[in-house]
Amino acid sequence: MYYISNTVVQETIKPRFPFQVFPTSGVPIYRQLMDQIRNQIASGRLEPGETLPSVRQVAEDLQVNPMTVSKAYSLLERDGVLELVRGLGVRVKEPERKGNRRARAEAIKPLLKQVVATAFHLGLTHDEVLRLFQAMLEEAKHD
Repeated sequence: MYYISNTVVQETIKPRFPFQVFPTSGVPIYRQLMDQIRNQIASGRLEPGETLPSVRQVAEDLQVNPMTVSKAYSLLERDGVLELVRGLGVRVKEPERKGNRRARAEAIKPLLKQVVATAFHLGLTHDEVLRLFQAMLEEAKHD
């Protein structure tokens, strides 16, 4: 909590987000961050109005250049996923109702591309990947 003019205001900042980066993955770090934020929004772990950690905090936690985090946040702001609120920071923007389903489908595409590329490199067959994916969808339904 913090105080503004003797009024208590609840912060909507979660203490830490489980961001992870893999510098050797071949995917730029800013892109990894963008994909993770989109994924957390699509899965409901990040809700509209929630404030993200500061650029400085994320950069420090992940040991990356602050400009990398800033780029990810800026691109997501440009895409209408995040919004800058003066004095509060960057927060998840309320989704626009039109095209919401399409936006969610677009949000998951980068992650699916990574899965497909990894499966290909591991030599998994089309059927093996589909079976794994279907099993995970069933698990998620029961969580």
